[in-house]
Amino acid sequence: MSLVSKFTQGGYRFVNGVFQYSAGVGAEPGFEIIRARFGRHVPIDEGFKRIEAHLTRLDRPIDALCACELRSPHPFDDAGFLAFNQNYVEPLRRWGIVKNDVNPVARSNVCPAVNPPSESGFYAFSYTAPVTASVAPTFVIAGSGEAPEGRKTYGEKAVRIGDHSPDAIREKAQWVLREMERRMAALGVTWADSTATHLYTLYDVHHIMADEIVRRGAASAGLTWQFCRPPVDVLDYEMDVRGVRTEIVLP
Repeated sequence: MSLVSKFTQGGYRFVNGVFQYSAGVGAEPGFEIIRARFGRHVPIDEGFKRIEAHLTRLDRPIDALCACELRSPHPFDDAGFLAFNQNYVEPLRRWGIVKNDVNPVARSNVCPAVNPPSESGFYAFSYTAPVTASVAPTFVIAGSGEAPEGRKTYGEKAVRIGDHSPDAIREKAQWVLREMERRMAALGVTWADSTATHLYTLYDVHHIMADEIVRRGAASAGLTWQFCRPPVDVLDYEMDVRGVRTEIVLP
């Protein structure tokens, strides 16, 4: 399978990832990606219904859904994360978006450390819409923590597992930043094309802000630090990045 595939019916291409999400999406010519954030936490089942209704109102097919941002009550262990992911993809399978475990929809899923939701749900989602004029590239890169995906358990492959020292946080950040760059490169974009970068961690990052994050361009549009943990209990540092021209908030 090639690194990047087209999801023609959705108007976007995607970086191939694991069965639960792709590594990132980019709008195809003639389309742009729009991000919609919910004004309140929306449980997953309700969220999928609201996404379908929103796209129907816009006369867009459900295939236009290209990225989901979730919030969960607490990090999962490997078995719990697998079970969660299997349930999450079922609506995408029913809609015909996921076929043969190939999932074009990008995703982030993190866990607020303060005032967490009582159940997993939606924070935001992104979708494609047609454009009549040429626009700058629009894209959404899926969230990644400090471990390769789709290989062994997270405990066997996480960077500096259980180590929260300044040097360990630096190494975790370096791994994630390189992964963001790998995914962007696959879509033909860079940090300079981004409009938002999110960081999710509970640990101090001030010592790496200048040389690891800002100097490489990862904060070209600023950096939003959300006090959240990655969704797997052995991970400590996650990021995602996007470049979009239109963002809305739904009630």
